[in-house]
Amino acid sequence: MANFSLRKAEPKDVTDILRLIKILFHPTDILRLVLVHLCFQELAKFEEMEEQVVLTEKELLEDGFGEHPFYHCLIAEVPEEHKSSDGHTVVGFAMYYFTYDPWIGKLLYLEDFYVMPEYRGYGIGSHIFQRLSETAVKTRCSSMHFIVAEWNSKSIEFYKRRGAADLSLEEGWRLFEIDKQSLLKMVAK
Repeated sequence: MANFSLRKAEPKDVTDILRLIKILFHPTDILRLVLVHLCFQELAKFEEMEEQVVLTEKELLEDGFGEHPFYHCLIAEVPEEHKSSDGHTVVGFAMYYFTYDPWIGKLLYLEDFYVMPEYRGYGIGSHIFQRLSETAVKTRCSSMHFIVAEWNSKSIEFYKRRGAADLSLEEGWRLFEIDKQSLLKMVAK
């Protein structure tokens, strides 16, 4: 099965995009990875991740397909005769957006990148990554940035084979988040 196509996401794809986001954080997929890469004590952190996806199809539609989209998305699709065991033809995606770094300029930020396990090993991920690289070059981005979980060694190796540098080790940066509750507290002051 090497027959697949890559295309820009369309509004009709939001159901599949959300499905793949939830699969990305589905406990059974994470369990497989965790059993290989983590000790059992850390499993609890990942067991409820699917429920942490609070994004709705309506939000995906509004945020990605309006006059000024907040994100862009590539879809990997297989023909009907190669649909997944649960009946889907959309088998992978990459969600990205553009941001700006005052030191180096425009960046393509890869937010999510996923290919369903049964479709890995056919070059789909490599083609998605190549298309993202082409997009970054065409739009004059200085680089592509993304975050990878420390335990996801297969992805880390995938990126390193393509020239990615681990900035957390090289430059010592830490990722921080201010959640919505904290934002609301600051606004209320």
